[in-house]
Amino acid sequence: MRRGIAMFGVLAVTATLAACSNGSSSSSSSQSASTSSGSSVGSLTVWADDTRYSQIQELAKDFTAATKVDVQVVQKSQTDMGQEFISQVPTGNGPDIIVTAHDGLGQMVKNGVVSPVDLGDAKSKFSEAAIQGVTYDGKTYGVPYAVESVALVRNNKLTTDTPKTFDEMIASGKKAGSEYPFVVQMSTDGDPYHLYAFETSFGNEVFKQSADGSYTSELTLGGTGATEFAQWLKEQGEAKTLNPNITADIAKDAFLKGNAAYMVTGPWNVTAAKAAGLDVSVLPIPSAGGKEAKPFVGVQAFYQSSKTQNQVLVNKFFQYLETKEAQSKLQQLGGRVPAMTEVADSLTDENLKQFASIAGSGLPMPAIPEMSAVWVYWGKTEVAIVNGADPASSWETMVNNIKTTMNK
Repeated sequence: MRRGIAMFGVLAVTATLAACSNGSSSSSSSQSASTSSGSSVGSLTVWADDTRYSQIQELAKDFTAATKVDVQVVQKSQTDMGQEFISQVPTGNGPDIIVTAHDGLGQMVKNGVVSPVDLGDAKSKFSEAAIQGVTYDGKTYGVPYAVESVALVRNNKLTTDTPKTFDEMIASGKKAGSEYPFVVQMSTDGDPYHLYAFETSFGNEVFKQSADGSYTSELTLGGTGATEFAQWLKEQGEAKTLNPNITADIAKDAFLKGNAAYMVTGPWNVTAAKAAGLDVSVLPIPSAGGKEAKPFVGVQAFYQSSKTQNQVLVNKFFQYLETKEAQSKLQQLGGRVPAMTEVADSLTDENLKQFASIAGSGLPMPAIPEMSAVWVYWGKTEVAIVNGADPASSWETMVNNIKTTMNK
């Protein structure tokens, strides 16, 4: 078979498999998708973050109905889920499967908490970007279901402009007369992910890429355009176009209430905007530094625990994930750009098509372990500069701190 594991019948599965730990805690919520007959042939536990929890619950119901395999979906905090997975899997208290973005793959592989997945013939069903996202050191480690990036989302009631530069966007937003010409989440911890497209428009990127697109451990945050980008951050802080007080919820609320003409965000908030009755369009992020603005591209995927005691059921679930039915259901539930090309090609939503195009010209988020040393310093430094710290010295200190952490 595709993974070299035969599909067992109901009796064989029942006789040979034991259910794994539910991996839940007092701070987590879970729900099992059970068969109506109650004749379960085994159980899987899946960890999902706050955003994906309800979506995976719905998917699990279909899988359970078709296979009589129970799926307990455990809700975890997006902030803590990755580290909890790494710490819990070796103890046997982790889940069978985790649903998460690909950028944490390097850390999971380094810590030995995920096992490779042989996609076999199914590999050709997914986009190149999706496969790259779940590939590490030449091996595939998960089943992808969505690719995503942020873009510029426009409230068409307030303006119909298509700005090419950041300054044009701000001018357009001010002309619209909204409270905010433009919003992007930042918060007091910073948000380099949402600001990365602006940074790349200055020619500055986080790590050096090899000719094949894979990332090396050579940090390039202090390279071309770094000083210019840092100075730009300070200028935006002074102009109040970037504000650490703007959290994800505040940015979303402002846009949904019609108080912002533009917002840098992902497909998840376009879904929310449509539900709120807004007419929106998705546009490329305008350049702030003169070069093309290239956002990070993320891949959402399902990964298997290296300590699962339910390998046959995991394979059964993964084979289900490789079907057009499952991938279409996930797209409908989450509103994201599908990783499966057949499903992506069938999209009729113009905004999702635009997201797909923007992601296609973006830069994959590094999944190397060294990336874990970057985020906190990067975000905190951007906030400090926006709040008035010296751009050049603050950025230099950040780069040195990251390098020191990487070398420990």
